Amino acid sequence: MVGFIGLGIMGRPMARNLLRAGFPLVVFSRSRGPVEDLVKEGALSSDSPKGVAERSEVIITMLPDSPEVKEVILGKEGVIQGAKPESVVIDMSSINPLVTQEIAKTLEGKGVKMLDAPVSGGEAGAIQGTLAIMVGGEEEVFRDCMEIFKTMGKNIVRVGGIGAGGFAKLVNQMIVAINIAAIGESFSLGVKAGLDPQIIYEAIRGGLAGSQVLEAKAPMIFRRNFKAGFKIKLHQKDLYNALSTAKDLGVPIPLSSFVQQAFISLMTEGRGEEDHSALATFFEKMAKVEIKSI
Repeated sequence: MVGFIGLGIMGRPMARNLLRAGFPLVVFSRSRGPVEDLVKEGALSSDSPKGVAERSEVIITMLPDSPEVKEVILGKEGVIQGAKPESVVIDMSSINPLVTQEIAKTLEGKGVKMLDAPVSGGEAGAIQGTLAIMVGGEEEVFRDCMEIFKTMGKNIVRVGGIGAGGFAKLVNQMIVAINIAAIGESFSLGVKAGLDPQIIYEAIRGGLAGSQVLEAKAPMIFRRNFKAGFKIKLHQKDLYNALSTAKDLGVPIPLSSFVQQAFISLMTEGRGEEDHSALATFFEKMAKVEIKSI
C-alpha cells in the first residue's frame, strides 16, 4: 500500500497517476474535496497522517513548506507515530534541505527510511506524469521506489544523499525564477521599442535565448493568463529557502535575492495566488508597458 498526504494542485494529480498505474492508495489531506474525488476512483481515505502510515509501506508527502512537513511527519498524529520499521517516507515537497536532514535523522531512530524527492514541471507535468524528480537518499531505497517514481515523472535522477534532492530543487527554482525575470525585463524593453512580443518570441526561441521557461511562460504572459500552475507565493518561499541555505553555506546569491523581493512586492499587491509568470508584470510596471501581442 502507498500512502499519499497532501492533495493540492500538484499532489492530487500525482496521487491519481499512482492510482491509475495500479498502486493501492490511501490518502489524507486537510481539504476533503480531493480526498472524496480519489476515493470515488478507488483510493482509501484516512483521518490522519498517522493512520496513513499505519496502512502503508511507502508514505509520500506533498506539502507547502518545512513547518507543514515537520508537523505531518513528526507531529503527535504524524507519520512517525504510525510508520512501521523498514517503511519508507518520500517527501516530494520543496522545503529547506537542512530540515529534510533533521527529519530523516529522527525517522532513522524509529527504523524508518527516507528519500527527499522534490519535483519540477508544474501542474501540467503532474497531470501528465512527466515531472522531473530530484531524489536524495540511499541508492538501494531509491531503486526500490523507482516504479513509484515512474508513475509521476520522466526525468528521475538520484543526486546524492538525503537532502540532495532539496538542494537540487533550490538550484532549479533559482534558475526558473531568474529566467522569468529575464523574460519580463527584456520583453519590456522590446515592447517599449514598439515590437510585438510574439514576433520577438518567434525570432529568439530557436537561438541561445531559447529555454523551456521561455516556451512555457512567454505565451502565458502574452495572453495575460496568470492562472496558477505554480503560485507566486510558493516560488517566493522556495527562494527564501535558497537564501537561508545560501547564508548557512556562505554563498552569495544576489540575483535570486532580487527576484525574491520582486515576488514579495507582488504578494503585497494581493497577487500571491497567481502563476509565477506574473513576475513579468513587476518589470512592466516600471517600464509602463504591457507585454501582450499586438
